[in-house]
Amino acid sequence: MVNGLPAHVLLVHAVVVLVPLAALMAVLAAAWPAARRKLGFLTPLVGLLALGGVPLATEAGEWLEEHVPESPLVERHTQYGDAVLVWAVALFVVTCVIWWGGRMADRAAKAAAAASAGSPDGTTAVRSGSAAWASAPWARALVGLVTLVIAGGATLAVYRAGDSGARAAWQDQISSTSGTNGAEQQPDGDDD
Repeated sequence: MVNGLPAHVLLVHAVVVLVPLAALMAVLAAAWPAARRKLGFLTPLVGLLALGGVPLATEAGEWLEEHVPESPLVERHTQYGDAVLVWAVALFVVTCVIWWGGRMADRAAKAAAAASAGSPDGTTAVRSGSAAWASAPWARALVGLVTLVIAGGATLAVYRAGDSGARAAWQDQISSTSGTNGAEQQPDGDDD
């Protein structure tokens, strides 16, 4: 409990913000090398913060689950919430791959530029294996595709968990008409 509120209610907001933010940063970094260079280490750092927030929210959610009545809506929310961790791990891994692969590609480009500038015939030096694959167009395309799938899956998992949690918390609590405590308001007046 934090100031009278279950911690889960507060912690999920970090997950709801950080996972989609990490997904967006990953997609930008994978698709746009200039953005990857500008974002630098922030992309895997946000991915790590998002990943760290998920078990905290899950643990707080397990405590809350023991203190609310059982229902199919709560069970569905628990299942969706558990799936977020898998996607958050994958998202963190892909942010690290993008960052590391980008660094290798940048190093290879610098080495190639230095080698061609220093060689009298304009030929480039042979790149190392990791730098060569990191700068290959097929590798960038593959990482981009995997990033899109993981970013989309992580964002969808957060949405599904959040939506099911809201439904579990607010089911039968709000009326579509204005009134007090969800009760429909009756018109005033006599029926004479």
